[in-house]
Amino acid sequence: MTELKYTWWKSDIFYIGYWNEYPDYMTQGLDQEELINNLKSLLEDIRSNEIPYIRKTETLMVA
Repeated sequence: MTELKYTWWKSDIFYIGYWNEYPDYMTQGLDQEELINNLKSLLEDIRSNEIPYIRKTETLMVA
């Protein structure tokens, strides 16, 4: 199990959110539970390389 952070907010109708590591790829749900399920589905798509041109953030140690 991996712990990942996500950001979310509520608009007039939807709960909208994205994985902090992938802020370019948002999803939505009618309630927070649906949003979380959609975030999990989005993560599966990202990890399976179904979505092209994914920007990634990593940490590099330099001297």
